[in-house]
Amino acid sequence: MNNSSAETFANARVTYTVEINGKLIIIENVPARVSVRTGEQFFAPETVEQIHRIVNGDRSPARTVSATIFEFAA
Repeated sequence: MNNSSAETFANARVTYTVEINGKLIIIENVPARVSVRTGEQFFAPETVEQIHRIVNGDRSPARTVSATIFEFAA
């Protein structure tokens, strides 16, 4: 295998966003492995489970923000 084509990953804390029932949910400081080349984010199974618990639980958010939304039109 040619080492110059090997994918390189870095441990990082990322912001995870998801829209559920028209509501935007942002989770900050999520541990991830991030591709240095593409920026693609990979999450450990236990991290995904924690995200599901946060999104589906009764936990109060750390804060609430307002967002501006635009439609993409050609």
